[in-house]
Amino acid sequence: MPEFINIPEAKEIPSGKGATVEVNGARIAVYNLAGTYFAMDDTCPHVGAPLGGGWVEGETVACPMHGWEFEIKTGRCITVPRCAVSSYPMRIENGEVQICID
Repeated sequence: MPEFINIPEAKEIPSGKGATVEVNGARIAVYNLAGTYFAMDDTCPHVGAPLGGGWVEGETVACPMHGWEFEIKTGRCITVPRCAVSSYPMRIENGEVQICID
């Protein structure tokens, strides 16, 4: 059974923004889209820039270094489709934002 881990700092992310958090030693980009949270690997496959610090527009994020765009909900790279990043299930349980990175 998948294990969900609390991410207390996710509650601090304003709607329409993202941030980088550390979960079990891994850097994860977490986004708040109107109170629904999404997560993906934080490292852009192009040159390793942190996607959590990218520019969010609607349901996409642009890498802050070279502008590659990714779908926040899936991790699919719009700019270079073969360069997707992993996405992770999230939920809110008992008021806590949680992620599963099994």
